[in-house]
Amino acid sequence: MATELTALGDWLAVPSAACLWIAVLLRAPAALRSPQQRGLWLAVATAAAAMTLNLPDVVAYATRDPGCAHAVGLVRNLTGVLSAGAVVFFVASTTRGRILQHAAWAGTAAWLTLLVVLDATAPGHGAHTIPPRGGPVPSLAYWLILIAAHLIANTTCVALCWRYSRRTESRGLALGLRLFGLGTALAGVFWFCYLLKALFGTAWPMPALPLMMNLHGLLRAAAILVPTVFALRRTAADTATAWRLWPLWHDLVHAVPHVVLTRPRAGRLLELLWPPVPRNMLVYRKVIETRDAILILGEYVAPGIPELARSHVTLRGVPEPRRTAAALACVLKEARGAKLAGEPGKAWQAAYWVLPAVMQHSAGSEAGLEDEARFLVDVAQAYGSPATADFAP
Repeated sequence: MATELTALGDWLAVPSAACLWIAVLLRAPAALRSPQQRGLWLAVATAAAAMTLNLPDVVAYATRDPGCAHAVGLVRNLTGVLSAGAVVFFVASTTRGRILQHAAWAGTAAWLTLLVVLDATAPGHGAHTIPPRGGPVPSLAYWLILIAAHLIANTTCVALCWRYSRRTESRGLALGLRLFGLGTALAGVFWFCYLLKALFGTAWPMPALPLMMNLHGLLRAAAILVPTVFALRRTAADTATAWRLWPLWHDLVHAVPHVVLTRPRAGRLLELLWPPVPRNMLVYRKVIETRDAILILGEYVAPGIPELARSHVTLRGVPEPRRTAAALACVLKEARGAKLAGEPGKAWQAAYWVLPAVMQHSAGSEAGLEDEARFLVDVAQAYGSPATADFAP
C-alpha cells in the first residue's frame, strides 16, 4: 500500500506542477489588473515555482554536479518559505488586513534571513535532507525554522480561508477560498509529518507525503481558476440565451430598426461568433432592444387583441406557466404585421396595453434583467410555435 501511494504521488508531480503553471498564466492578466486577485495569484505562482524546483527530474538535473547539491537544496527551501509568505499575504489581501500584509512580508524576510544564517553557520554539507538515520542536514534548528514557517503560514491560511468563506456573499470567492484552504491544509499535514520525522524519527506517514503535496497543488490551481470557470459558465449561458432570443429579436427589430444600437450581423451564427457589441453585453443589448421594440409595437396593438390572445392560448392548451409568454407572442405577431403593412401607430393604444409584470420591474436590477431574459426566451419559443402561427383574430 505504501509503495502504491508513493507511486501515485510521484505520478501526479508533473501534472500538478503543470496545472499550477497553466492556472498562473491564465490568471496573470486579471491578477495584474485587480489588486484583490493579486495575492492569490502570487501565492499560487510561488507555490508553482517551489513545486517545480522539487520535481525529481529537475532536482536530478540541477544536482548533476554534486557540488551544487547544497545550493539547490537551499534555493528550494527558500522558495518554499517565500511561497508560505505569499500565502499569508493572499489571506491578508483578501480580508483587507493591512497589518497582516505588512507582517507577512516582514516575517518572510526575517525567516529567509534566519535560514540563510543557519545554513551558512552549519558544518559543511551537501543536500538538505532528514535522513532515516542521523541528524537532519544542515541542522535540526534549520529544519525546525523551515517547518515552523510553513506550519504558521498554513494554519493561519486555513483558519482565515474557512472563516471568510462562510462570511462572503460571493459564491466564486467562497469556493476559491475553500479550495485554497483545503489545499493549504494538505500542505500543513505534509509539513507536520516532517516535523514528527525531524523530532522523533517518525517515518510511517512518509509514503503518503508526495500525494498530499501534489493534491495540494491541484487544489490551489483549481482555486485560482474559479473566476475563469465562472466566467466561462456565464459566457456559455449568455450565448445560449442570445441564440434563443435571436429569432424574436430579429423579427421585431426588422419592423422597428431604429431601436438597434449597432448594425446587426448578417446571420444568427455570425452574431454569436462575432458580436457587434462586447460579448458580456450581448444578452443585455438583445433584451433592451427587444423590450424597446415591444414598447413601440404597442402603438399597433388594436383594442381587444391581448384578450383574444389570452383566450386563444388557453384554448390551445398552453400550460399556465407559459401562457403569458405565449399570449405576448401572439400580440407581437399581430402588431408586427400591422407595422409592416404600413398601418399608422396610435400612441393611445400603447397606453392601454399593459406589459407583463416581469418586464415592468426589471430595469436597474441584474436579477430583474435575468428574469426578463428568461421570460423573453419563453416568448421567443412561443413566437415560432403553431399556437402563435394560427392566431388570426
